[in-house]
Amino acid sequence: MFTPKYPPQDTAPPATTTTPAVHTPAPVQPSAPAPVPVAPVANRPTVQLTPGSALALAAGGGAVVLVVGAVLVSLLLAVAITGMSVAVVAVVLRSMLKDFNNQR
Repeated sequence: MFTPKYPPQDTAPPATTTTPAVHTPAPVQPSAPAPVPVAPVANRPTVQLTPGSALALAAGGGAVVLVVGAVLVSLLLAVAITGMSVAVVAVVLRSMLKDFNNQR
């Protein structure tokens, strides 16, 4: 149960001890680079912004900015209120401990 289990031994054939063959590389002939294939251009419809769609796009972007700004301001306000309440609790506890130590 607690004996280690080793993976099976490698079954590769043993290496032969022959003399290595001398390899001489063939001379490399410089050649021109292969041409890059050009992808066919798809016939996509072009997007044309009319004054009405541009106005709608600007209004949508403005609405997104206002919503994100309101969320960030509310988060900052929540953090500020939490910090103030923790500070008030710390002052009250300090006062209570001071009075407790004085009454002993």
